[in-house]
Amino acid sequence: MDLSIMFDHAPHIEIHELGFDSRKKMDHGMFFCLTGMNTDGHEYIDQAIENGAVCIVHSKPVENKKNGVVYIKVENVTSTMNRIAARFYDYPTRKLKVYGVTGTNGKSTIAKIIRDVLSRFEPCGYIGTISISYGDVTLPPDLTTPDSISLQRIANDMVQAGMKSLALEVSSIGLELHRVDAISFDAAIFTNFTYDHLDFHGTMENYLEAKKRLFRMMDPSKYCIINADDEMFEQIKEACNGKIVTYGIQKEAIYRADNISLGTSGSAFTLIYEGKEYPVQTNLIALYNIYNLLGAIAALHRTSGLELTEILNCLNSLEQVDGRLERINEGQPFNVFVDFAHTPDGFEKVFEYARMITPPERNIIAVFGSAGKRDVKKRKVFGSIADQYCSTIILTEDDPRDEDPSEIAAQIRQGIENTKCVFIEDRYDAIRQSIEMAGVDDTILILGKGDETFIYRENGREPYCGDHVAAKDIIRKYYLGIEEEQDENK
Repeated sequence: MDLSIMFDHAPHIEIHELGFDSRKKMDHGMFFCLTGMNTDGHEYIDQAIENGAVCIVHSKPVENKKNGVVYIKVENVTSTMNRIAARFYDYPTRKLKVYGVTGTNGKSTIAKIIRDVLSRFEPCGYIGTISISYGDVTLPPDLTTPDSISLQRIANDMVQAGMKSLALEVSSIGLELHRVDAISFDAAIFTNFTYDHLDFHGTMENYLEAKKRLFRMMDPSKYCIINADDEMFEQIKEACNGKIVTYGIQKEAIYRADNISLGTSGSAFTLIYEGKEYPVQTNLIALYNIYNLLGAIAALHRTSGLELTEILNCLNSLEQVDGRLERINEGQPFNVFVDFAHTPDGFEKVFEYARMITPPERNIIAVFGSAGKRDVKKRKVFGSIADQYCSTIILTEDDPRDEDPSEIAAQIRQGIENTKCVFIEDRYDAIRQSIEMAGVDDTILILGKGDETFIYRENGREPYCGDHVAAKDIIRKYYLGIEEEQDENK
């Protein structure tokens, strides 16, 4: 694209790429000097030019300007980057029906439900914690909500691939860093608000304000889908600039679930909408997934053009959301669930479900840790929650980064008063120990990593098979071993 199209009075120079990382090679690139918490892009202008930048967008004075390079001074580099990225990629989110999902927990599940249902009627893409996926393309995620340039580029790729809709996870950090300011949302969905990300936001008030940004930026003709049962409902409602649509279970809501029945392989409930009752069967489990379903149903019904019954008919055969209360069933006589839970509220809800499905005389065994270089206050809370439900707790590594996993475990132990607790650093071995000790009708919860196939250690991101793969592998080996021994004794 010609630079003069992006900036008034700019010279005619062809721009092929946009970027803000001076280390990356660019072909006729435009480099944005972002100022972050730890780095300032203005300090790396020379490096960006060496790597192919022919235009520098900056907000601070620049000395020693290079010949042949265009320098454009703006008041706010971030907002300029958002605007230019959208224009450079020809405003792709205006060509898609975009569903943005925010909240502490449930973002991945709701976004995946929306994509799963919509994909049966029209092509729909997904961007979030689990992956970037559209059509036959599946890419590994970098961030829950990518930077604004990547978002516009990926959205454009989706448009070119024939996608009609996009389900996008919108993190509080992404909102605070203005990554979605240039996205055209058709629906914004609020799941819930509980303790998380204080290592970034500092206070719960700041965290909530970040969430509100999504609803303040909504066009008045678009929809704000909010959980009426959440404690922050009124505050989110006041921030909404779009049409308010509510969902819930306990309080009055436009889309409400009643007569809920929960099992180990599925759930059922009655959806009440405009005075009518609709029976719903779903293969999703646990109460919090009823909330996730309600949020997805409300958003789809308001914006997709689908009839309510068409949406509900899809819910009994939804794809398993990888690593989100994923049931591992290899024929073993006990329950094994892998879940991404990494917040106190997420822990509480998973343990509540485990208690509901586990006979009183049987055991709940938990395997988990806590991420290094992240909010340390929640570590003791994790221990305290697990202590209320478990008969055995196995502490292990969970993205320790440059922290000592045993020290992290010691901080978790501070919340454990009554439950037997052991520390096994290697995560695979910790899972193996839980499976070897499980008895008939026990429940094992493997928490924190979900389906992630990496672990962040001191030297960076290292490959890991994934909790779901580890559990399946160990169960197969464990029971094959028993069978072989029995055969030898015959």
